[in-house]
Amino acid sequence: MGDYAGGSNVRPRGGRLPRRERRAQLLESALEVFVAQGYHAAAMDDIAERAGVSKPVLYQHFPGKLDLYLALLDESCTMIIANCREALASTDDNKLRVAATIKALYDYVAADTGAFRLVFESDLTSEPAVRLQVERVTSDTAELVAEVIRDDTGLPDEASRLLAVSLVGMAQVSARFWLSETAGITLDQATALVSGLAWRGIRGYPKADEHEGGGAPA
Repeated sequence: MGDYAGGSNVRPRGGRLPRRERRAQLLESALEVFVAQGYHAAAMDDIAERAGVSKPVLYQHFPGKLDLYLALLDESCTMIIANCREALASTDDNKLRVAATIKALYDYVAADTGAFRLVFESDLTSEPAVRLQVERVTSDTAELVAEVIRDDTGLPDEASRLLAVSLVGMAQVSARFWLSETAGITLDQATALVSGLAWRGIRGYPKADEHEGGGAPA
């Protein structure tokens, strides 16, 4: 999952930090190690060394490797959901909403931190607490999108949610494919292509006030 080497980019040992700042520093270092090595290969020794702290300091903040991983995962999942919520709230124009939401997901996958690997490519999905967090990304972002679809089209909850999950899933899968397989396409080009595809599909369900009955067109 990367080319992390234990001796590279190690932070120098420093003085005492406020607890909140120390926690943020440890999470940043842990993210680098987990993204590069995966959960199973990563060791608390590696993370402590990367952060420039002793293992006792690391354990003062996180009792074990799983606790540290879950804290990172929770932070990453919350960020994705918040980004999508912000994108949906940024405009009332649904075409622009589709583009903004897909770009939010692409931006997250393209970020230099590689944090998306914890969410979408975790090697620990057999752990219930991890699986719950990963599923939360799809379910919560889809619910945000479903609310817009339901309010605009008058479609039933089940239909709106199915369409929303389909849109979110398409964005997630295509973003990861773009990152690994399509070096010749820029981020802006990729989001424009996928946004265009999504909009051509979702616009087929007109707003409730544009057809009688509020359901999907015949």
